[in-house]
Amino acid sequence: MTDAGWMRQAIALAVAEKGRDPANTPIAALVVRDGEIVGQGVNRTAECCDATAHAEIEALRHAGAAAGEMRIEGATLYSTLQPCGMCTFASIWAGIGRIVFGARREDVHEMYFEDRHLSTLDFIADAYKDDIALHGGVLAQECAQLYFRPGDDVPEKMQAND
Repeated sequence: MTDAGWMRQAIALAVAEKGRDPANTPIAALVVRDGEIVGQGVNRTAECCDATAHAEIEALRHAGAAAGEMRIEGATLYSTLQPCGMCTFASIWAGIGRIVFGARREDVHEMYFEDRHLSTLDFIADAYKDDIALHGGVLAQECAQLYFRPGDDVPEKMQAND
């Protein structure tokens, strides 16, 4: 399957689990290895009262449990939204070979990212990793429709990264 095909599955997971209301933070992630989904997750930070329950972390947790170890070398992480620093570093620790994401930082409201505007590329460069590849913007507009957009007036109490 192509990257776009896997991303469509991630979008479908986001919508099935969280709907299309941006207030529900419908972010989804898949971990794919050898052409099979070995882990998947959606953002559950509010439901679990857990700041680490990002979709990517949930997917990595499931993939690690399925593999019986924390390293999932050779796998690709697909995320509907550009991963944050925590999720990027977790991917590095898990031995993920590729990160493919849909909506980029500039496609969505600034509330989804850190104030310093560091990107996933910055985190990988700072970790001195050259064995992980990034590919962003896969079905970016379809993914971005799930989230608040750059010009949206989002109430301050809904913004997690303030």
